[in-house]
Amino acid sequence: MTTTSTTPPVPAPRTAVLDDAHVGDIRGALGTIKLDDNAPRTALSAKLKTLLAIVGPGLIVMVGDNDAGAFGTYTQAGQNYGTSLLWTLLLLVPVLYVNQEMVLRLGAVTGVDQARLILERFGKFWGAFSVIDLLLLNALTIVAEFIGITLAVGYLGLPKVPSVLLAAAIVVVAASTGSFRRFERTAILLCAGSLLLVPIFFLVHPPAGQMAHDFVVPGMPAHSQLSDVMLLIIAIVGTTVAPWQLFFQQSYAIDKRITPRFLRYEKADLWIGIVIVVIGAAAMMGFCAAAFAGHGEAGNFTDAGAVAAGLEKHAGKLAGVLFAIALLDASIIGASAVSLSTAYAIGDVLGLKHSLHRGIKGAKGFYAVFAGLILTAAVLFPDSSSTTILDIMAVCGVAGILALGYAETRRRHKGWALSGPVDRTGKGSWRMPPLRELPAPVLSTGRKIGLAALRTYLLAAMILVIVRIVQLAVAH
Repeated sequence: MTTTSTTPPVPAPRTAVLDDAHVGDIRGALGTIKLDDNAPRTALSAKLKTLLAIVGPGLIVMVGDNDAGAFGTYTQAGQNYGTSLLWTLLLLVPVLYVNQEMVLRLGAVTGVDQARLILERFGKFWGAFSVIDLLLLNALTIVAEFIGITLAVGYLGLPKVPSVLLAAAIVVVAASTGSFRRFERTAILLCAGSLLLVPIFFLVHPPAGQMAHDFVVPGMPAHSQLSDVMLLIIAIVGTTVAPWQLFFQQSYAIDKRITPRFLRYEKADLWIGIVIVVIGAAAMMGFCAAAFAGHGEAGNFTDAGAVAAGLEKHAGKLAGVLFAIALLDASIIGASAVSLSTAYAIGDVLGLKHSLHRGIKGAKGFYAVFAGLILTAAVLFPDSSSTTILDIMAVCGVAGILALGYAETRRRHKGWALSGPVDRTGKGSWRMPPLRELPAPVLSTGRKIGLAALRTYLLAAMILVIVRIVQLAVAH
């Protein structure tokens, strides 16, 4: 009598991933990686193909950072103060990388969006807080994007209302086809549009030597009001480091099915995006400084639409048209990414299906939130000014700097540090277990104070929106 024994299959590891659409092949805009593809990448060609398949999250979030608000901030810096504030961009590079790399690792290891992690670790109140806060701030940011669209189409001589509606339709349609790859290809194509800023730079011919000096040597504009300069620096920080970027990067990397094994490629993707965003910001400061120097517009910034007109006046029609198209392109990218970050967060917290791998039928709530937030901004806030948005962003920047200063002071005072080296064996396959299996966190006094400060911040943001809605109601 012969007996046979079979080895039972090894069960798949239990993870915290909430949407099954977040598990599977990586279908990027420029390549595919199969779920069971565990082959080592030793040859340069294999590494390049892997990078092409991974490229997307870092590139999109960084180019989306150079949105309509950023166009206004960087061109204002160049028009009013020349290239003297270029050094702020260099200082922001490590901040951008540390923040975005952190959420990349968090998303790859946990497989769970940031809003859901907050909900599970800190309770329903703070989970709701994070989503409501994000919703309000993102609504203001999307207002800025549609201001950018109206300024761009106004300069190009296109009808504003149909153009805004068309832009909103493009954003919604690109995301709702049920194909992650199709959306990412559209987004990367729009990212390529940001490179239109480079030929404007060469058309204007700003002094490269002076720009190189101001990029690495900090200084303040001569004969300028210190308070005005500091407010603009804060606006540069606020427009470069925004909350939506953290939520978007983590959620989008999860939706793309990035795992810890591909983190080094995703970090390279992030660096590509950072380089592009710095080039774009520096180009705007440089060509505005050169185009307006010695003219009446110098020191008298109004908005990005006037920048396009000024470029046409002093550098030719082509420069103005390219700038307006780049502004339109940036506004559409920004509106798309900001709206997605909100839809991801709400979908995760409410347990809705939330993935670009699903079509409208498979994720109705996700797409309803996504489309509703764009359209709401376009309809309710059509007359907001870019100055209003920049002021709000500056206030946000001040609050963020104060919070960071407090956290660092407390860390130094308490002497907080890691207790020892971390065992990183097998880090390429790390995945967080289901959320319900994690121990409850212990809230320190400092963390409670920080959370209370965030609650105050949310209240202030809510008041701003309510005041605006009341103004609209009275006006009509």
